Amino acid sequence: MMPVNWQRLLLAITGMLSVGLTSVLSAQELDAGAPDPRIAAALKDVSAEHIRANIEKLVGFHTRLTLSAQDSAAVAEGHGIGAAREWIKGEFERYSKECGGCLEVKSDSFTEAPADRIPQPTQITNVYAVLKGTDPERAKQIVLVTGHYDSRNSDTFDGKGAAPGANDDASGTAVSLECARVLSKLKFPGTIIFLTVAGEEQGLNGSKHFAQMAKQEGWNIAAVLNNDIVGGDKSPQQDASVVRVFSEGVPVAATEAQLKQIRSLGGESDSSSREVARYITEVRRTYDTGVKPLLEFRLDRYLRGGDHYSFNQQGFAAVRFTEYREDYNHQHQNVRTENRIEYGDLPKFVNFDYVAGVARLNAATLATLASSPPAPGNVRLLTKELVNDSTLTWDPSPGAGGYEVLWRATASPNWEQLQDVHNTTRVTLPQSKDNVIFAVRAYDQDGHRSLPVAPLPER
Repeated sequence: MMPVNWQRLLLAITGMLSVGLTSVLSAQELDAGAPDPRIAAALKDVSAEHIRANIEKLVGFHTRLTLSAQDSAAVAEGHGIGAAREWIKGEFERYSKECGGCLEVKSDSFTEAPADRIPQPTQITNVYAVLKGTDPERAKQIVLVTGHYDSRNSDTFDGKGAAPGANDDASGTAVSLECARVLSKLKFPGTIIFLTVAGEEQGLNGSKHFAQMAKQEGWNIAAVLNNDIVGGDKSPQQDASVVRVFSEGVPVAATEAQLKQIRSLGGESDSSSREVARYITEVRRTYDTGVKPLLEFRLDRYLRGGDHYSFNQQGFAAVRFTEYREDYNHQHQNVRTENRIEYGDLPKFVNFDYVAGVARLNAATLATLASSPPAPGNVRLLTKELVNDSTLTWDPSPGAGGYEVLWRATASPNWEQLQDVHNTTRVTLPQSKDNVIFAVRAYDQDGHRSLPVAPLPER
């Protein structure tokens, strides 16, 4: 007979007495809901062979350096970043044709002025496909997956030498393409954008322009999933069972007043990006993707950056997927062999099954978010009176069938317990706000959960 956890039992009883017939679930039971059969079927359609073919095709353009050729002759010859751009666009268009024109394929082109890694004015083009949501209101919420299709070798200015970029970042581009291929066969209430950007190796130029455009046009981007170096390099030290997920803690776009409030609330680990990262782990508990997320509570690798940062700068929630252990012999290197060591970012070092697992994790997250109601708005924790109970309020979410309150100890990285409060938008819990961190999320009639939102104080 299992020993009784009297503390947890007492908590469950008092919680139910406070709001009626509700459920309190422990940490291991928290997930994004029961599997959606349509999403589960789509994940089975993700193909390592499709991914292999796409990565090898991208490598076949010899170089995809942002400074490489993109004139009509080079495009016709299948050489340089211009040819890669046109091929990606053609793939999106092919997927759209297969789904009856469900994808709107677009290009975001601009001229980047000379800078440290751009010696002369250079055209940079982002290519993307939009799967518009079916619900007029919920379609306003966008979830986005991206990878950068440019590459480089040892010399950032070498526009002619081989720069295969199989892992960095044909792998991330292949994830975006594969998500588009499998998810375009379905319809979702929310909108999904499948993006590939250029200029990453020259200074995050493409993603910066795209994120600024999204901000200026008032897009409601709920989550950005950036995939960069997700090839699962076949080094002996690699852990092919996990993929790192990086997320900012304190938002880079926060104002001084917001920073002051974050410090006073102890909210350094509850940015919208951090909630996206936690959400990914919950989705993985629902769907068997083959690769597990390993949450890294920092913006990116040590003193390094990626395209998700461009979105963070504009105030969007964005995270980065990266393989567990990078092999620097196979990144930013000229293809060569020295002292029996092979250098260069070649397809032979890529684990295509691993990339497929990362693609499934991305696709499951995108599909779940696009199926979910928007997160509750104006979430507040009432603080007018000094009491040990905690009262939360929030605005209704379009399409929501009910709401859940999550909480965790202040020293815990992940949500530990939840309480289903059904259709109410106000609840009082026998939990001290001093000891736990709260969040609220919405769910629809099919059990799809929104992103959680940590409350702000209301005096």
